[in-house]
Amino acid sequence: MNQFEIMHLVEHAKVGRLACVNDGQPYVIPMNFVCRLGYFYSFTTYGRKIEWMRANPKVCIEFDEITATNDWQTVVVLGRYEEITDDPDHLDARNEAHALLSKRAEWWEPAYVKTVIRDHVRDVQPVYFRIQIKEMTGHKAVR
Repeated sequence: MNQFEIMHLVEHAKVGRLACVNDGQPYVIPMNFVCRLGYFYSFTTYGRKIEWMRANPKVCIEFDEITATNDWQTVVVLGRYEEITDDPDHLDARNEAHALLSKRAEWWEPAYVKTVIRDHVRDVQPVYFRIQIKEMTGHKAVR
């Protein structure tokens, strides 16, 4: 895929799959992302993925569009996790993340809804973050 095709796919993707690793154990989570100027922005709540990305900021995001077994496209992004805290030094980045994400309907879901995991109500601590793009490649089926 060329860069135009790659950007078209990631800008129109409904979901990306974020992969992170801790102590050799991979973890993959579907999430919403917005791409802008070398970063993918997202919003979530504190949990395993944030804990793991804080420990190991090297991550990967996969986007795809699959219509049929012979009609598909996939993009893989290698990047680095950066948390956008409520620290005054991050105010501009946090405002930019919020502005970009809020252009999508219900952008805060599923992160900010009440969730019960193993009979325990999950604490809802909001976290904005971005993934600095290090490398982006795309592949597609060719008839």
